[in-house]
Amino acid sequence: MKKFFFLFGFVVLLLAGRGIVFSQSPPTDSAPDEVLVKLKDSVAADKHENNHRTHKVTLKTRLDKLNVDVVAVEKGKVAEKVAEYQKDPNVEYAEPNYVARAFELTNDPYLPNQWGMYKVKAADASTSAWTTAKSDPSVKIAILDTGIDQDHPDLASKIVSQKNCTTSPTLDDLYGHGTHVAGIAAAATNNGAGVAGLGYNASLVNAKGLGDDGSGYYSWLANCIVWAADSGVKVINMSLGGSGKSQTLQNAVNYAWGKNVVLVAAAGNSGNSAPSYPAYYTNVIAVAATDQNDKKASWSSYGKWVDVAAPGVSIYSTLPNHTNVIGILNYGTLSGTSMATPHVSGLAALVWPTSFGGSNTNVRRQIEGTADKIAGTGTLWAYGRINALRAVTQLAATASGKH
Repeated sequence: MKKFFFLFGFVVLLLAGRGIVFSQSPPTDSAPDEVLVKLKDSVAADKHENNHRTHKVTLKTRLDKLNVDVVAVEKGKVAEKVAEYQKDPNVEYAEPNYVARAFELTNDPYLPNQWGMYKVKAADASTSAWTTAKSDPSVKIAILDTGIDQDHPDLASKIVSQKNCTTSPTLDDLYGHGTHVAGIAAAATNNGAGVAGLGYNASLVNAKGLGDDGSGYYSWLANCIVWAADSGVKVINMSLGGSGKSQTLQNAVNYAWGKNVVLVAAAGNSGNSAPSYPAYYTNVIAVAATDQNDKKASWSSYGKWVDVAAPGVSIYSTLPNHTNVIGILNYGTLSGTSMATPHVSGLAALVWPTSFGGSNTNVRRQIEGTADKIAGTGTLWAYGRINALRAVTQLAATASGKH
């Protein structure tokens, strides 16, 4: 059972550029002048603005599918307005608009090989998952991140749709994180150049929910999750996380799950068992990071609420071919639960078209139930380190999820 705690915080990317080390336990954070308000369904849509005027705030935008209003408040008055709204009998809930950031940690550009693909048996000299399954372009993986390089030779042909949920003026990736994550999940494979993506023939959807500094508000994430679910994606990859529990973010996750989407998120780089959101939510596969020896990365978050582990140390993948915050061009090696997560998302795309797939419940059961029970299974994570070959060739041995 995934337990729930009321915490305040934001989402962070776990990844580091050359010479850059990011905070492993970022401070709590939220928009200084915005509140998310969910009025009760009994309140007519044309009455929302009147209700907000009584609280002396203005409506900025709406997340229509979630029936959530983003309202502008006086800077520094967020906690006061949240408390005020919570006393309003017309309000279902009110909460800060938390900040999200990409999960990042270390960078090792001298390990230019994809050991993770071999470890999970996606690639192998003899028998591999790709021998049995190569997914299909109709299976779309949404990369909810800092964007994807728009003309990278290993990615451009794979992007089938895009949405910018942030205030950035571009869909492009000026940070670097989203491009690296996208390559692990579904870079062009068997094309004679660059790296391979675990999802092989799966398509990519660029859902830019984090800004060019690697951070973004929960309302941006929720908006992108709903959009991606409505656009027919099969998998949403969220290599990000935060310490603040949000009803709006959880509702977006549940909306996507109800649309038959597999949601995968990084457990975090805190090095402890503290929950990270959205990974902690029941309808999300939470992913920890392991090294080449199947040991938990020292900085990886862990706990029985974490579902599976995947390679996340010194992972070689695509990077933008233009200037970016990480500072590496074209290809490079990064570490973090951010890198472990797209291994799982790519695997979800492989499983979807097989006889073991066909629904988010089946795909999740298959990934979790065929994982290798490496040391730490049952304590550091629930099911083990993913095994792509077993996931596309063997019936899962266990039920899906922790409910």
